[in-house]
Amino acid sequence: MLLAIIWGVNFPLIKWALDTVPPLAFNALRFPLAALSLFLLVRILRGPLIIARADIPRVIALGLLGHLVYQALFILAVDRTSAGNASLVLATSPAWTVLLSLATKQETADGGVLLGVGATIVGMGLVVAGGAGAAFDASRLSGDLLMLAASVAWAGYTVGSRPLVQRYGSLPVTGWTLWVGTIGVMAIGLPSLAREPVAEYSPAIWAVAGYAGVLSISVAYALWNRSVRRIGNSRTAVYSNLVPVVALIAAWVALGERPTALQVLGAAVILGGLRLTRRRPARADSGATPRETRTAESRRG
Repeated sequence: MLLAIIWGVNFPLIKWALDTVPPLAFNALRFPLAALSLFLLVRILRGPLIIARADIPRVIALGLLGHLVYQALFILAVDRTSAGNASLVLATSPAWTVLLSLATKQETADGGVLLGVGATIVGMGLVVAGGAGAAFDASRLSGDLLMLAASVAWAGYTVGSRPLVQRYGSLPVTGWTLWVGTIGVMAIGLPSLAREPVAEYSPAIWAVAGYAGVLSISVAYALWNRSVRRIGNSRTAVYSNLVPVVALIAAWVALGERPTALQVLGAAVILGGLRLTRRRPARADSGATPRETRTAESRRG
C-alpha cells in the first residue's frame, strides 16, 4: 500500500518534470540519488550484502532488466504518450507476472488470484476510460508500445528476482541490482544530461528528482522485493494497479480534477480485486522459515 502511494504521487511529478528535462537526462539525474540513498539505507540497517559468485551473472542481468531497460522504456513512454494511456498499458504488468510465474512454476495461481487480476485490469480500464486521453491513436502508438514493453520487463524482473530475494533478502538484491543498473542508466543518460543547463534547474526540479530517485526507486524497490518475498509475485504485482487510483486522488486534491462516476466505479473494482487476491492468494513456496510463516499468519488473522 505504501508502495502504491509513493508511485501514485510519483507519476504526475515525473510528467511535470519532463516538460523541462529530457527523459534520459532525468533518469541520469535521479539514479545517482537513488543509488546513494540505498547505500546509506544499507549502512544504517547493517544488512549483509554478500552474494554467491554463482549468482552474480543473474544479479547483473536483473540489474540491467529491472533498472536500465525498464526505467528507460518507462520514462520514454511517459514522455511520448498520455498519462491515461500509460497507466492503462502499465496495468497489464500483473497479467504478465502471473503468466511468467506459471511458466517458471514459481506459483500455482488458483481461480481467486486469476479473477482478482482480471478485476483489477477491468477496474483500471474504467478508471482511464472515465477520464480524458484514453484513446489509442497513431500519435501515441510509440509511447503505448514502449510502455507495454516496460510492463513485460518489470514482470520479468519481479519473477526473476524472487529466488534471489528468498535466498538473500530484499535489501541485498535491491541494492546490487540497482547499483548495476545505475551504471547503465548513467552511460546512456549522461550525453543528454551534458547538453542541459543543469545549474539553472529550479529547486522544484531537484526536489522532484530527489523524490523520484530516493522514494520511487530506492525505497520503493526495497518495498517491492520485500513484498515479493512475503506474499509472492502475483499478489505483489496486483497491488501496482492501485497506483493510478492514488494518482487520480492526488490530482483531485492538488489540481481540482474531480473524478468521474466511471473512474470511481473503476477504483471500487480495483479495490475489490485486491481484496479477492488477499483472501485467496496464489500458492507459492515463500522460502520463509516456520517462525516467519507463523508470524505472517498471525498478522493476517
